[in-house]
Amino acid sequence: MSFRKGFHEPAEKPRRFYKAVTVGEADGGGFSILLDGRTLRTPKAQRLALPTRAAAEQVAEEWDAQEKTIEMAGMHATRLANTAIETIAAAREGVADQIAQYAGSDLICYFADDPAALVARQEASWGPLLARAAADEGLRFERCVGIVHREQPAETLARVREIALELDDFNLAGLAFGTSLFGSAVLGIGLHRGWLNGADAYDLSRVDEAFQEEKWGVDAEAAERAERLRGEARMLERWFRALQA
Repeated sequence: MSFRKGFHEPAEKPRRFYKAVTVGEADGGGFSILLDGRTLRTPKAQRLALPTRAAAEQVAEEWDAQEKTIEMAGMHATRLANTAIETIAAAREGVADQIAQYAGSDLICYFADDPAALVARQEASWGPLLARAAADEGLRFERCVGIVHREQPAETLARVREIALELDDFNLAGLAFGTSLFGSAVLGIGLHRGWLNGADAYDLSRVDEAFQEEKWGVDAEAAERAERLRGEARMLERWFRALQA
């Protein structure tokens, strides 16, 4: 199950069919997005209600930003809301398992053996975060040198899974998305906990790439992709803060 893949833009993009986008209190609790006064629903026709007004406003802004056609591929908060409502409730155990699997080969545990400058940068970038994960969450990871896989402590992976299952469906959808985006459960948890912001979390996930770019130059296509993904990380930061509002 992937929370960053599996969405396909329709061959013909739907036209914007509404004028006004507002947020209102939903029947049964939470906050709904209203398109010309009609409640927005998920692709499976479930009522789309979010637990906080701030989260509903984030989704509403995406709908309000659409112009002649609806560009669903860029509406990440809407997709997170749909995932939380349609998918997470029935798959919480599996989602938690997937996050723990990422932790089992967490990107920020794999340090280079050379050059020394890269090793020093990884240590400065990842070391404090690994220390905080251990101190604040009891997540003690084994560091690896090179690319050979090293098993992580079973209690650490169990604790990652526990952290995931402690979250509500909307936060869990965000954590799954972030873990996949960064290739790191530690970075996903760190962003959720507020240890770092979205842009910094994304930059920490590409320390190696940034080092190589400084040496060999930046490919325009890669730079465009990096900026797009950094924007998704900023969106996720706002998502978590909106849910905690």
